[in-house]
Amino acid sequence: MMAPSPSLKPRLRIVLCAPRGFCAGVVRAVDIVERALQIYGAPVYVRHEIVHNKFVVDSLKARGVIFIKEISEASPGSQPVVFSAHGVAKAVPEEAERRNLFTIDATCPLVTKVHREAQVHYRRGRRIILIGHVGHPEVNGTIGQLPPGAVTLVSSIEEVERLAPDDGRPIAYVTQTTLSVDDTRDIVAALRTRFPAIHVPPNDDICYATTNRQEAVKTAARQVEAAIVVGAANSSNSQRLREVAEREGCAAQLVADETGIDWAALANVRSVAVTAGASAPEALVERILEALHARYDVRLETLTTASESMAFPLPRALREPA
Repeated sequence: MMAPSPSLKPRLRIVLCAPRGFCAGVVRAVDIVERALQIYGAPVYVRHEIVHNKFVVDSLKARGVIFIKEISEASPGSQPVVFSAHGVAKAVPEEAERRNLFTIDATCPLVTKVHREAQVHYRRGRRIILIGHVGHPEVNGTIGQLPPGAVTLVSSIEEVERLAPDDGRPIAYVTQTTLSVDDTRDIVAALRTRFPAIHVPPNDDICYATTNRQEAVKTAARQVEAAIVVGAANSSNSQRLREVAEREGCAAQLVADETGIDWAALANVRSVAVTAGASAPEALVERILEALHARYDVRLETLTTASESMAFPLPRALREPA
């Protein structure tokens, strides 16, 4: 179907959310892989997707990165094996050490913070509750920091209500970093009602980028009819952005790129918010905007709800000259 001529294009107000897209943890993870390629050459192995975005993964594959599911797939030798931003269970680096593999840890420092919190709770004899999504790599990594059975995972208020009663041990909770702020608040409230003495983290485990992107899309969604979230279907933080927009009454769609836009759903829409998950590069946002410009007479405005300056240093081995 051909795009309408300029004179026939319907008008569309686009509210571009800020902050959006890459967070400091994702920037660091991608930089780690690129720096490893620069220093050590191809191949560089990466266990699982470095971040949940096909565009990013495919671009790295084209430069000589080999993505593997398990450490056993990495060839012995001096080529690096990178752990993804989501973090890994302790058994993974232990296996790599047994095989004498050269590893580089790209775990987001904010995920590492949650790992350390869980370890402290365990050393202090606390019963540990993890709020998160079953099967997510970050959740698997956090649970895998401790012996089997040490962490109990909950994903809803209903699961909190089904938890075993107080057994006399002190109790604490930690959370996945990419959850819905609103959902997590409700689950925490249920935990505090069920276990009034539960240990509360001194700082919120949900990362600043997740919180900021959700707040931006929530504010924008109140001003528009529809929302487009750029991100991968397996990206937790991107899915949460879609849910946040929907809760504000928007017809939201999560798309990997411009080819995924449901144009029929936008047929009678005159205002749309555009945002991107923390693992979606700005290049994909630009392609979405170009596709919208091709079909509409666009009025573009940016809604800024927070300013971000967070940055994480690369591992020491990658900061040294080649």
